[in-house]
Amino acid sequence: MSRLLCTLLLSLLALSASAQSLTASVDRTRLNASESVELTLESNDATLFGKPDLQPLNELFEVLGTRQVNRLSSGSNGAQASTRWIITLQPKHSGYVVVPPLRLGELQSNPITLHVQQGNQTDGSQLAPVFIDASLDQESIYVQAQAVLTLRIYHSVSLYDDSSLSLLEIPQARVEPLGEPRTYEKDIGGIRHGVIELRYAIFPQESGELLIPGQAFSATTVERSSSNFNPFGPRPGRVVRVKSPEIPLQVRAKPASYPADAAWLPARAVELSEVWSPQPDTTQVGDSLTRSVLLKAEGLSSAQLPPLPATEASGLRRYPDQPQLANQASDTGLVGSREEREALVANREGVITLPAIEVLWWNTTTDQLERSQLPARALQVAANPNLESPIVAAAPVPMREDNSAELWPWQLSSALLSMTTLLGFTLWWRARRQPAVLPSQTTGPSPRNLLDDLKRSCMANDSQATRHALDAWARQQPETLAEMAARFIPLSEALDGLNGALYSESGQHWQGRNLWLAIRSLPNIEDLDSAANPDSSALPPLYPR
Repeated sequence: MSRLLCTLLLSLLALSASAQSLTASVDRTRLNASESVELTLESNDATLFGKPDLQPLNELFEVLGTRQVNRLSSGSNGAQASTRWIITLQPKHSGYVVVPPLRLGELQSNPITLHVQQGNQTDGSQLAPVFIDASLDQESIYVQAQAVLTLRIYHSVSLYDDSSLSLLEIPQARVEPLGEPRTYEKDIGGIRHGVIELRYAIFPQESGELLIPGQAFSATTVERSSSNFNPFGPRPGRVVRVKSPEIPLQVRAKPASYPADAAWLPARAVELSEVWSPQPDTTQVGDSLTRSVLLKAEGLSSAQLPPLPATEASGLRRYPDQPQLANQASDTGLVGSREEREALVANREGVITLPAIEVLWWNTTTDQLERSQLPARALQVAANPNLESPIVAAAPVPMREDNSAELWPWQLSSALLSMTTLLGFTLWWRARRQPAVLPSQTTGPSPRNLLDDLKRSCMANDSQATRHALDAWARQQPETLAEMAARFIPLSEALDGLNGALYSESGQHWQGRNLWLAIRSLPNIEDLDSAANPDSSALPPLYPR
C-alpha cells in the first residue's frame, strides 16, 4: 500500500513538473548569416501570465519581431490550454551560436545551438536569396557638391509587401531622394533576380572624410510550397534582413581661388535664360513688360541657388514677384532651378539699357571657375500718344480800349476757370487711358495677393517660401508678427513649427496647413478691443439701485 502511494505521488509530481515546463524549439538549426530563425517558447500552464524575458538574446541576436498564440486543444485527458511565444531572431555573428535559456517566472527554457554559415556571393548559384549592394558615383567631391548614392536590392525569391528599408540619415550632410524606387529584373549567373533600385543625392556640409552608413533591408520571403498554409494565420516564410556596406567619401574644401564675395556653387552645369512677355522690341511709355529669368544648375538643389541681382535701370520701374523654386531628378542626379519674375514699366521715352546678369560657379567636371551670364539689353521706348496732353491755345478776346479797365477782372476770372476746367479734363482723360500698372501706384502687391501667396506656399509645404510670404503679409498689418503671436496661441505654435523647420534638417517634412488655419482664424484687434470693453457703449440701467 505504501509503495502504491509513493508511486502515485511521484507520478503527480512528474505531471506537475511537465505541466509547468517551458520548452524551446527552432524551425531549423542551420542557416546563412543574412537569414532569420524562429524561436518558439511553449508553456502548458494556463495560470502563467506575462511574457518571457528576452534580454539575454540581445548579445548574440537581433530580435526582429515577437507574437503570442494561445491554443486550446482537446484530447484523451480533456481540454488542454497552451501558450506559444514565437520570436524572430537574426544572428549577429557566424559560426556556432547558442540560444541562451530564457525565463518566465520560475520556469526556464532549454538552450539551443545554431550553426550560422557565412554566405558566399561568388556566382549566381551561391548568392543569397536576398542581398543588397551600394555604390557612389564618385569617391571625392567638393563640400556642398552632389554625390549620388545608389542602392540595389537583389532577390531571387518572391517577397511579401511588408518589406522595409531604414531611413538614410547623415548628420554632416543633406540627403534628397531622387524620385521613386525603380524595379526591374537582372540575370546573375543564370538565375533571374528581381532588383529594387533607390537613389539619393547627398550634399556634404563639412570637408573631410564622410562615412555613408549602411542601409538595413528586411522582408519576408514567400514559401508557397508549405503544406500547412492557413490564409487566416501568419504568412508562411522567413524574415530576411540584409545590410549594405559602409562607404567612405572624401570631401574637399572650397578652392582658395574662388571669389570670396560670390556664392559657392559647385555644379556640373549652370544655365541662365530669360523669357519676355510681350517681346520688348517695340514698347511705349507706360507699357508693362514681364521678364522671367531662370537659373538652372545640374548637381545642386534649388535651396542652394542664390537670388539673382535686381534689374536697376534709370527710367524703369520694377515690380518683383516671389521666386519659384523647383527640383527635378535626372539620370545624373538633382537639377535645381530658380525662376524670378518681375514687371518692368518705362516712365520715359528713349533707350533704356538693362545691365548684364552674371553668375559665378565652379565646374566640378573640369575643376575650374566658370561664368554664366545674360548679356546687357537695350530697350527702345517710344512715346505713348495716349498719355500726351493736347495743347490748346486760347483765342484772343477783342476788347475795346474805352472799357478795358472795367472788363479785365472778368476776363481774368474766366481765363482761370477755363484753364482749371481744361486741366481737370486733361487729368481725367489721362487717368482713363492709363494701363493697369501705373508708376504712381504703390510699388508692391495688394494685401489680397499677399494672402493668396501665403496660402499657396503653406499648402505646398514650402517652408522657405512661406517665411518670405509671411514677412511680406505681416508688413501690411497694423501689428507685428510678435504681437499677433502673443495674443493668439495657435499662431505662436504654428510659427514655432515653421522656425523649427527652417533651422533644422527636418524642414522638408514641414506641413503648412496649421499655419494657414492659424492665419485665417486670427481675430481682428478691433474685435479684441470691443470684447475687452463690453460695457463701453452700453446704456445706463433704467432703475439704478
